[in-house]
Amino acid sequence: MRSEVLQYIGRQQELKRFIREQPIWYRKLSRNPYDLEALEVASLHYYKKTIPHQVEKFSHGVQMASMMYSMFLAMKNQQ
Repeated sequence: MRSEVLQYIGRQQELKRFIREQPIWYRKLSRNPYDLEALEVASLHYYKKTIPHQVEKFSHGVQMASMMYSMFLAMKNQQ
């Protein structure tokens, strides 16, 4: 693998960890060192850091808060 690619990955701990967990990317980057953007996109999907994942996580939190609020109101009305 090219030294500049190794330096780029070395500066970003998350990418380094992703390559260790998904070693096929080491081979892909050895063959095509300009595929760093695809590596970053795959890493974002793997760690669920894309915008749709963040929206899903936020909506799940809102649903949980809503459920807790409705349970609180139900308990308050029972007394």
